[in-house]
Amino acid sequence: METNGEFLYLCDLTDLPEIKGKKYTIDDEEIAVFKIKENVYALSNVCPHQHKAIICDGFLEDNLVVCPAHGWKFRLEDGKQPGNRNGLRSHFVKIRNNKVYIKLAKSKLNW
Repeated sequence: METNGEFLYLCDLTDLPEIKGKKYTIDDEEIAVFKIKENVYALSNVCPHQHKAIICDGFLEDNLVVCPAHGWKFRLEDGKQPGNRNGLRSHFVKIRNNKVYIKLAKSKLNW
């Protein structure tokens, strides 16, 4: 999928597993998408520890995603590590008529 800075259709809400990650690629960037009840979150799929694309395989704990390899934790709502430290790029998500749309954030990662 490619985007020109606008919201892009990603999937139907029913395509996302509950409390589990799913990987998508948009503009050559891997995105980890998580659904918890009616909320959907989209983060960079690459863990900054060793630059591995594994965040989508992480487990969820108290509105955090935990890297399955290193145990680093990132907040779902903004991608930051607890304590407001740097973390993952967080992307904009909206849901309309049970369809999920995403807009890639332009922010740079600080790691």
